Amino acid sequence: MNDAQLTCNPLQNPAETRDRLPLGALLALATAGFITVMTEAMPAGLLPQMSSGLNVSQALVGQLVTLYAIGSILAAIPLTIATRSWRRRPLLLSAIGGFAIANSVTALSELYWLTLIARLIAGVFAGLLWALLAGYASRMVAPHLQGRAITVAMLGAPIALSLGIPAGTLLGTMVGWRLSFAIMTGLTVLLVVWVRWQVPDFAGEREGQRLPLRQVFTLPGVRSVLFVTLSYVVAHNLLYTYIAPFLQPSGLDAQVDRVLLVFGLASVLSLWIVGNLVDRWLRELVLISAVLFMLASIALGIWRESPSVIYFATAVWGLAFGAMPSLLQTASAKTAKDAADTAQSMLVTLWNVGIAGGGLAGGLLLDSVGVGHFPWIVAALLLTTLYAAINARHHGFPRAG
Repeated sequence: MNDAQLTCNPLQNPAETRDRLPLGALLALATAGFITVMTEAMPAGLLPQMSSGLNVSQALVGQLVTLYAIGSILAAIPLTIATRSWRRRPLLLSAIGGFAIANSVTALSELYWLTLIARLIAGVFAGLLWALLAGYASRMVAPHLQGRAITVAMLGAPIALSLGIPAGTLLGTMVGWRLSFAIMTGLTVLLVVWVRWQVPDFAGEREGQRLPLRQVFTLPGVRSVLFVTLSYVVAHNLLYTYIAPFLQPSGLDAQVDRVLLVFGLASVLSLWIVGNLVDRWLRELVLISAVLFMLASIALGIWRESPSVIYFATAVWGLAFGAMPSLLQTASAKTAKDAADTAQSMLVTLWNVGIAGGGLAGGLLLDSVGVGHFPWIVAALLLTTLYAAINARHHGFPRAG
């Protein structure tokens, strides 16, 4: 059976299948992303309950999120390279199954150190999963539909951030944090069944196809995509992580949840808009995203005390950011071609480095220059992002046609 065939339905014409979006399979991938983000962020919304349950401080519970990110950073590249020859669906099921194990241990553990290990393991599987999703989605469809397929597969992350995490926090308050993680395990088991039923299997890379990591990194356009990813994510997380203190002069610091809801809903809307355009206008959409985010940041810097401007600028920021993960992953997949999974692992690693770097830089700048300068620093970072994307006109973010 060749790579284009759907093993779940061998009688189906592969060409016909690849020429339309397999929504059932793509939504299964999106659900995997949803569970990944929910697993990562749930401790942040359940700090008091988990602190009491594990008999540690809230600061130590916060490290459950940190260790998850560290697991992703450390594992994405080496684990993706080590499993390049594996068939794709068993590998995907293994990554998803890892979340069932990690969340089960988290739900049952009475020991902080054991919970830490479970979170590190969850982060390892997250790094592998995010490295797989874009390449997996793009292999299901014809080239002219790859961007749309990746956009659908990425839908789970913004939905989790805008709706899932607040709902998970509310659920944890109602039924307790242990049952919340147990419910996540149940959802993961259902997802395993869904993936086995709907998602096609593909062969791994043959030995002659496996480019060394250094060679993938030097492919034309790959470094441009990676630089844009890092600079954009650092800019985003610098402001997003410290949004609460930034909102104090406007009096909106008591409405952080509403501000972030506006951001999240705009992000979901962005995915819907971009999903219809990404395969024809990838370069233009990346440039528009950087410009919109830069303009929103400048507006936040000038009118920091105006609630109406903040809500409007946050919505523009959400529109800019929401589809950026799928745009970058589409650019990476199209640029690296057969080495897409390895390139994606580098992108995932830099994405997590950007999250950590934005948070760390913001913490240092908060004590030195103050949060009021953040929008201008973000705008400067986005200017470098825009410059790099503009110059990647031949490879990375090429002109259409």
